[in-house]
Amino acid sequence: MTELIWDGKYKDGKKTTPIRIALPFQTIETINESQQQRQKTLDFFASDPSAQYGNEWRNRLIWGDKKYVLPSLLPEFAGKVNLIYIDPPFNVGSDFSFTANIGDNPDNENEEITQFVKQPNIIEQKAYRDTWGKGLDSYMQWFYETILLLKELLAEDGSIYVHLDWHVGHYAKVILDEVFGYENFRNEILTRRGQTKNLLGQFENIKSLNVFNDIVFWYSKTEKTRFKPPMKLPEDYQRIGSWQSMWNNADRPTMRYPLLDVEISNGQWKWSKERAYKAVANYKEYLEHHANKQSIDDYWSETKNEFIKREGKGKPVYYIPPREEVICDNNWFDIKAYNYSNSYKTEKSEVLLDRIIKSSSNEGDLVLDCFCGSGTTAATAEKINRRWITCDLGRFAIHTARKRFLGIDNIKPFIVQNLGKYERQQWMNAEFENPENRLAQERTYKHFIIELYHAKSLDGYTWIHGVKAGRMVHVGSVEAPITVEDIKSTIVEFWKLIGVEKATVLNGIDFLGWDFAFNVNETAKQFAAENKVNIKFKPIPHEVLEKKAVDQGDIMFYELASLQLDTKTEKLKLRIELENFTIPPDDVPVEVQGKITHWSQWIDYWAVDWNYRDDTFHNEWQSYRTKQNSKLDLSVVHQYEESGDYTVLVKVIDILGNDTTKVIHIII
Repeated sequence: MTELIWDGKYKDGKKTTPIRIALPFQTIETINESQQQRQKTLDFFASDPSAQYGNEWRNRLIWGDKKYVLPSLLPEFAGKVNLIYIDPPFNVGSDFSFTANIGDNPDNENEEITQFVKQPNIIEQKAYRDTWGKGLDSYMQWFYETILLLKELLAEDGSIYVHLDWHVGHYAKVILDEVFGYENFRNEILTRRGQTKNLLGQFENIKSLNVFNDIVFWYSKTEKTRFKPPMKLPEDYQRIGSWQSMWNNADRPTMRYPLLDVEISNGQWKWSKERAYKAVANYKEYLEHHANKQSIDDYWSETKNEFIKREGKGKPVYYIPPREEVICDNNWFDIKAYNYSNSYKTEKSEVLLDRIIKSSSNEGDLVLDCFCGSGTTAATAEKINRRWITCDLGRFAIHTARKRFLGIDNIKPFIVQNLGKYERQQWMNAEFENPENRLAQERTYKHFIIELYHAKSLDGYTWIHGVKAGRMVHVGSVEAPITVEDIKSTIVEFWKLIGVEKATVLNGIDFLGWDFAFNVNETAKQFAAENKVNIKFKPIPHEVLEKKAVDQGDIMFYELASLQLDTKTEKLKLRIELENFTIPPDDVPVEVQGKITHWSQWIDYWAVDWNYRDDTFHNEWQSYRTKQNSKLDLSVVHQYEESGDYTVLVKVIDILGNDTTKVIHIII
C-alpha cells in the first residue's frame, strides 16, 4: 500500500483519529417559521422534548468548530448526506479577514459610507494556528481527521467535492485516495481563479507562470454510484447543427448492416438498423419537400426528427442539432469559480455550486458544507430545493450567512444552532479534575476564570468569588445564564461582606458569565443603583475553551452592550423604536470608533419575536444593512390579532457580529 505519512498521523503505532464526542445541539434562533408551524413545534416538544420539530425538516446554520460539530451530527446523519462540498483553507498565507460596512447616519444622509477590515477573532486565529502551525504536517492531520468524519456522514450513493489549489491539492488527493479509495476518484475539475493582472511581461526571465486555475477533487462513496452529467452552455460552433460520422471502431457485429450503399466489415454503426433507416427516410423527406424553404436547423426545430445522409464516397453521417447545453468535461473555465459580493476574499460563486449540486443530488437531497463562509453552498442549495446543513467557527460568518439567506425569495424555515453549554460541560470535564465531585470541580473552574481575569480568588463565599482593583467578582456557572436573582443575591452578600465603612474602597461588582438572562442590563442595574453598588457585566469569551489561546494570554473580557427601546401601544398595535445602543469600545479598533458619528451605526441587524414563549428566539421581522442598501429601519409597527399579555424579544447584532437581546412585556 502506498501511503502519505506525516508527523502526527500515528501515535504508539496506531493512526490518530478525530474527536468523536457527540454533543446535543442547542437551537438559538428559528427563522421564517409561521405561527402555525411554531405552535406545532411547541405541541411536539410538549409531548416529546426530543422531537423539537416533529417530522418537519429544518435547514441548519450551525455556529461552532467542525471538530465538535461533525461528530455531533453523526448520530442523526451518518450515511444520510447526499452531497458534500467543502472549500477548506488551502494557502498557508491565507488572509481570513473580511470587509465590514459602517452604515448610514440617519441624521446626515450625505455622510460617506465607510468600510473597515474585520480581523479574525482569537478562536479563528487559533484554528488557523492549529491548521498551519507545523506546516504541512499539521494541515495534513487536520484535513485527514475532517475527511474521516465526512466520509461517515456521506450516503452510500453520495459524493464529495473538495476545492483546493496547488499549495496542498495533491497532498490532499493522496489522503482522499486513502480514505475514499483510489477507485472512487471521479475527476479533477479545473476552475478559474479570480482574475488578476499578468505582470510577467516586465521581466526578461521569470521563475514561474501565473496561476489561472484551482482544482476540485470529486469522489464518490462507492464505485457503482452514477450521476447526472453536469451541463454547460455550448461553444459557438455547437449553436448550429453539425454532422458526425455514423461509424465508430467498437466491434459489435450485430450493429453492422448496409447503410446508404455502404457495408462495413469491422467497427459498427452507432444506431440500430431500424433507427438508422428511419433517419435516412427523414432526411429524404426534408430534401424533397422542405429544403428549398427551410434550413435543416429550422426544420429540426419544428419536427425534432433524426437525419442520416451520405455525401460523395464517404461513410454516412448523422445530424447533431443545435444545442442549448452540452455535457461538461473537467474544464470548467466557462464559469467563474469566485464571487466577492459578500466581502469574503475566498467566496465561491453560486454558478459553480449550482453546477455541482444539480449534477450530484436530486431535489430534496441533503447537502453539507462545514466551511460556511458567506453561505454560498447553502444559499444555492436553498434556491434549487435541496435541504442543507452548514457550519462555521466564525460568529461574523454565521451573521453574514443569515442575512444572505433572508434575502432569498420564499426562504424556507431554518434554524441557527450551537453546542452551547454542552461544549462547555465537555471542556470543564476534560480540563478540571474531580468530575465526580461537582462542587470541587466548580470551585476549580471558578479559580481558573478568576485567574484569567487577573483577579484574586476569594473562597468561603456563595456568590462572590474574587476581587480585582477595588471590585468584587462573581463567576457564572458553565451551565446557566446569570439571572437577575443571581445578581441580587451577590449584591446582598457584597454588603454583608464589606459593610458600609468599606464601600468607598470596594465600590462595585464585575459579573463574568457565559450567558446573561434577558434584561439584566436594565432590571439588575436599577436594583444595584438603589443599593449604591456599581455593577458591570462581562461575557466570558468563547476563546477560554481553547488552551492555546489561554496559554498565549489571548483572553480579553469586554463589557456587555446596552440597548434602549421606546414602545407605544394603540389598540392592537405595538410600535418599537430603537432609542440608543451602547457598545463598549474595548473590542473596537480605534480607526473604526472614529468613523461612528451616530449610535445606530453600531447596529448591522435587528430582529423581533412578537410572541416570545420562553422557547427559542423566532425571527418574525428583521431589518439589516446590505452593500446595496446601508440604511436601517429604526422603528417597526406590529398588528396583533387579539388582545392579551405578550412577551416581545428584540435582538440586535452589531457590526462586529455580537448580539444583544432585550425583553419587553406588554398588555394590549
